Amino acid sequence: MHFEVYVDPGEVTLRLGSAVIFGLLLGIDREVRGYDAGMRTHMLVALGAAVMTLIAFELYDDLRKHRLDTAGDPLRVIEGVVTAVGFLGGGAIIRGNGEVQGLTTAANIWLCGAVGLACGAGHYLLAAITFGFTVTIVTGMYLVKRWLASQAARLESKSTSRAAAAVSVPPLPGNTEPR
Repeated sequence: MHFEVYVDPGEVTLRLGSAVIFGLLLGIDREVRGYDAGMRTHMLVALGAAVMTLIAFELYDDLRKHRLDTAGDPLRVIEGVVTAVGFLGGGAIIRGNGEVQGLTTAANIWLCGAVGLACGAGHYLLAAITFGFTVTIVTGMYLVKRWLASQAARLESKSTSRAAAAVSVPPLPGNTEPR
């Protein structure tokens, strides 16, 4: 069977390139914070998801063209991509010390796969909106968390200094040094 390309090669390049760029941008946050799943991981996840989506659509169109009675379903490829990306995210969560860590990185990888699927399907607006929400959540909430921690530390230091002032013991009569 001769395989024809149904999506223009320029469009294929745009779809894959947009997945790589979104993956890069989503991975920057993780990279800057020193997590293992950084820019390269996110770029590869988004690119892989986009390629799988393109392959699914191309194979589906090819099957329909040559065999009208075939009941191919490109959604199965998308389900496989979601499962595989979930597996990668699970690897980001599991740690040998028994602690649960890496949930945000795992969620970021999962959303990166979804953005790649959207790019592979040619849904750039959906990819861009998802990207915008993801960056807002990951980076914005990190900044809010830091601000809340600084506020809590400031309140704690005020509370500690007040408590220390209330507990100070005056010197004993005839002794000039405090106890």
